[in-house]
Amino acid sequence: MPDLDDLPVRDDLRGQVPYGAPQLDVPVRLNVNENPYAPSEGLVADVGAAAADATRTLNRYPDRDARALRADLAAYLGRESGVALTADQVWAANGSNEVMLQLFQTFGGPGRTALGFSPTYSMYPDYCRDTFTDYVTVPRREDFGVDVDVARAAIAEHAPSVVLLASPNNPTGTALPLDTVRAVLDVAPGMVVVDEAYAEFRHDSTPSSLELLADHPRLVVTRTMSKAFGLAGARLGYLAASPAVVDAVQLVRLPYHLSAVTQAVARTALAHADELQAQVALIRDERDALVAWLRGRGHAVAESDANFVLFGHFADRHAVWQGLLDRGVLIRETGPDTWLRVSVGTPEENAAFRAALEEVTA
Repeated sequence: MPDLDDLPVRDDLRGQVPYGAPQLDVPVRLNVNENPYAPSEGLVADVGAAAADATRTLNRYPDRDARALRADLAAYLGRESGVALTADQVWAANGSNEVMLQLFQTFGGPGRTALGFSPTYSMYPDYCRDTFTDYVTVPRREDFGVDVDVARAAIAEHAPSVVLLASPNNPTGTALPLDTVRAVLDVAPGMVVVDEAYAEFRHDSTPSSLELLADHPRLVVTRTMSKAFGLAGARLGYLAASPAVVDAVQLVRLPYHLSAVTQAVARTALAHADELQAQVALIRDERDALVAWLRGRGHAVAESDANFVLFGHFADRHAVWQGLLDRGVLIRETGPDTWLRVSVGTPEENAAFRAALEEVTA
């Protein structure tokens, strides 16, 4: 059988490795920012019934435009953020990764540039590579915020077709003030995408960029049901934007890209939003307690509005990561050198992490 080198793979893909964090069978997995709470038995039963109903018509293609799901998502965002939206302003796909890829297929491409602010989500370069979009980054401040003057200068220099603002940012957890987003929108010549994958975990005082949509037709806010809704295995992401943006993205979407079962599962979870938001409140409390504990032991900790915490500094972070893994706790070796990232788990999982870290760093 031929190996990869024998195939006519694109030159820019040679030597690359697929995206992915380690998937190891350990007692405590705190490495990929999952919601630690499994669906309730009530949600499981309702999803089962909805999936069964969808299965009865699987001989037919699903609703190509997912109108009912988009209406439910718009209603949810309205309740969550106080911003009134319609189904025409929402688009859904198989995870926020597909949403982002569709945005790059629509607004990126050969001869176009995307601008990011590092450190940030490691998939952004891959979206650019896969759509032949140039990718440039400028550094964030020491506190992992975005310097407005640096952003303005980079936009003036590169004239990006897409500006990427992750808020809360992965892997740092830091959120951006709306004044920073406004400043970028004022000078960006193309689209401004605010990645809010972790928005439900933000502090009450942290606003959502959804509040800016009405006045900024080139703003896109992306969300996911993987985190706050605990649906990482269902693969459902979405965006909110002007109806014109939604129309544009549909030019590149594959036909019938969202299965009938996926749509049914997502709509059922949205009907349980109040129940799931109670879990979000528990995770937020655990996050704040974890931040305080880490700081109390002398670790540097980035401000977090997400369901994870970036902490440091370690002369040999891999040794710390390995020491935790040897004790059955898997976290993520990512972000700037000397830093590590831990997802917020259940109280029991967080206690196991704290005990293991105390041993490793003793």
